[in-house]
Amino acid sequence: MTTTRMTRYDRSMLRLMNDRRGWPLHATAARRRSVVAAHVVLTAAIVALVGHFCLSRAEPTWAAVVVAVLILPWMVATGVINSATRGLLELRERALDERQLAERSRVLARAHRLMTCLLAGAVVGLLAAGAAGGDALRVYSAPALAAVLVVHWLMPLWVAGLTAQDEPAEDEAVTL
Repeated sequence: MTTTRMTRYDRSMLRLMNDRRGWPLHATAARRRSVVAAHVVLTAAIVALVGHFCLSRAEPTWAAVVVAVLILPWMVATGVINSATRGLLELRERALDERQLAERSRVLARAHRLMTCLLAGAVVGLLAAGAAGGDALRVYSAPALAAVLVVHWLMPLWVAGLTAQDEPAEDEAVTL
């Protein structure tokens, strides 16, 4: 940890991120991948429904209700991923040790590379849609940019959840 003193907030978040009660939900790599996959699916559904709510000319109130219902499992999945990474992206720098800071840098670099590829794909897709048919570019550009923004926001969390390592077994001896 850095030499800056941790605040009461830092200490409470560190305790929360290291709470062992939620560990069975992300104890194995398969469970972590499942939670990340569920989070991606919930995010895609929420973004699609918000887009439908904003762009539909019909009665879109059902979409707002479904979004409100999907937010709770989305928040739970977010919490499980944060717990699996032990707060790697949520804790302040002063609450992380050197290993965690290095891991945070690796996760952010990998997420940045993935987002660069996704943005390039979005540009190509929008240009192809614009070339294919008249109003397609105007119709799809705002929802596509909103979706890419959401993915940009969540990509580090997903990468951290997918690359988190299993906790060592309690009976394993630490060798130095």
